[in-house]
Amino acid sequence: MDWCGGAMKTLAPLIEKIEADAMSSDLLHADDTPIRVLDRSLRVKGLGKGVKQRRIWTYVRDQRPWAGQDPPGAVYYFSPNRKGEHPRKHLARSSGILQADAYTGFKELYERQTGGTAQFREAACWAHLRRDFHDVWTSDKSGIAKEALDRIGKLYDIERQIVGRPAEVRRAVRQEKSKPKVDAFHAWAEQQLTRISGKSDLAKAFRYGLNRWPSFTLFLDDGRVAIDNNPAERGMRPIGVGRRNWLFAGSDTGGETLARAMTLIETAKMNGLDPQAYLADVLDRIHDHKINRLTELLPWNWTPAAQPHSEAA
Repeated sequence: MDWCGGAMKTLAPLIEKIEADAMSSDLLHADDTPIRVLDRSLRVKGLGKGVKQRRIWTYVRDQRPWAGQDPPGAVYYFSPNRKGEHPRKHLARSSGILQADAYTGFKELYERQTGGTAQFREAACWAHLRRDFHDVWTSDKSGIAKEALDRIGKLYDIERQIVGRPAEVRRAVRQEKSKPKVDAFHAWAEQQLTRISGKSDLAKAFRYGLNRWPSFTLFLDDGRVAIDNNPAERGMRPIGVGRRNWLFAGSDTGGETLARAMTLIETAKMNGLDPQAYLADVLDRIHDHKINRLTELLPWNWTPAAQPHSEAA
């Protein structure tokens, strides 16, 4: 990992520019996942090799579903635990709409401050809610869970028709077609809660949605907002694959290096680049590249050295 760490130090100015640009968005997707790190202290104590659990976080800007003008990007951070102080630090200079799961560490970001406004408005994830009902359906074939899946599925049918359409078009379609179905789901869900055991997983799924209803309906009023948090969840898939392949990072420093590398690699992929070709090219050029023209090497501006490239906007 030493060569990788050295490469990421060389590319640090570029990574910082990706972070600053992507995190300035007023609409971000967020997610996190555990990562295992080798605990060398156990060897010193004569306990052999061991691993400790750390976290990788991602924040994603993806305006492609609503034909936005800003390029897609994904920013990754490493932390020693899952305390809320970490996302609050990551998002300290950001504001707008945050789409994520119900992790309590985000709660403070949604709370109204002294001036009466909150740093972020919360957008919930219908895919997460759908998975809760799917788990119940899988375990006991509940007819109510199946109906919940069918109702949510009809919302996704509508979403497939408006991918890539402008935000105002998406909002209009959702108001006409999705809102009546969402309102009906709310009334139906409240009715089901009076009929089922309050301690059941099914009731828990209903309460998860109903208790955060404004965040589940925000997508109806803002065409930029996605119906789910899948952009961030997709950003975490490489980490899941990595856990099966390389098992753990060698150290906390290795975890930091991984996060920086993921920022470059995943942002390159989101912009349609071959990450290997992109990284090889920018590593070859960055030492001699003028610092005031560094934006030319950002994934959304980059062209290979062998081709002429215009001044960055």
